[in-house]
Amino acid sequence: MSWICQYILFHHKRHPASLREPAVNAFLTSIAVDRHVAAATQNQTFAAILLLYDAVLAAPLDRIAGVNRARKPQRLPTVLTHEEVAALLTALAGEPATIATLRYGAGMRLTEVIHLRVEDLKLDQRRIVIRQAKGNKDRVSVLPECLVPTWSHSLMHWRAEHALAVARGAGRVRVPTARGRKYPTLETDWTGQWVFPAGRDYFDHEEGHYSRHHVYEGTIQRSVRDAMRRATIPKPATCHTLQHSFATHPLEAGHDIRTVQDLPSRSCGAQ
Repeated sequence: MSWICQYILFHHKRHPASLREPAVNAFLTSIAVDRHVAAATQNQTFAAILLLYDAVLAAPLDRIAGVNRARKPQRLPTVLTHEEVAALLTALAGEPATIATLRYGAGMRLTEVIHLRVEDLKLDQRRIVIRQAKGNKDRVSVLPECLVPTWSHSLMHWRAEHALAVARGAGRVRVPTARGRKYPTLETDWTGQWVFPAGRDYFDHEEGHYSRHHVYEGTIQRSVRDAMRRATIPKPATCHTLQHSFATHPLEAGHDIRTVQDLPSRSCGAQ
């Protein structure tokens, strides 16, 4: 709403209905050139003005051309050194440590990691299947060797716990609608369970029973931030920094960019 007010004030409090495309062009150019707003702010302002004309005034604007666009700054991402990655992983423990290891060792996004199911782990093939990744496409990535012994032991323990949960009427997870129709037992099958489940069940009002969600992104992000402080790493790094480091370190080791881009699929093969 504040941008709409500023748009009206910019044009000396004229009613927006009397202002059309040239007036919008002038305002958007002014905030970019004179006020140096960020590109995202200019886009947000443009969206607010379009909504004003479409939904409130019922007078949609025609195409607006010639606007001076605010430039999006080009900044290099923060990258940790090998030593800093080791210090960060050492400062983590338990589930956050495993997730951070996957982010660095497999180059996975955080959402991809927390959405992993047991069926996606191919321990004998040292690969991970990532379903509905960026662009809604499936892909495969490498499975860090250091996680194989841990998971080989843990999966047997988790499977026994899951069998007990199913026996008492629990042990359910949500599955995508299409897959749920194709595999109606997947919500309680061992292979469909989250690799990183939340700490407790919740009541699913739509389905009418208790279910288990995966761990929340914010929990992992906070753990990584706290570990960064404990490791005294003097960089403005976040959980996402581990993924940048995964891509950067092979380049520093002399591998060409195409090899780095193809690393997951080349290492695992196609499914």
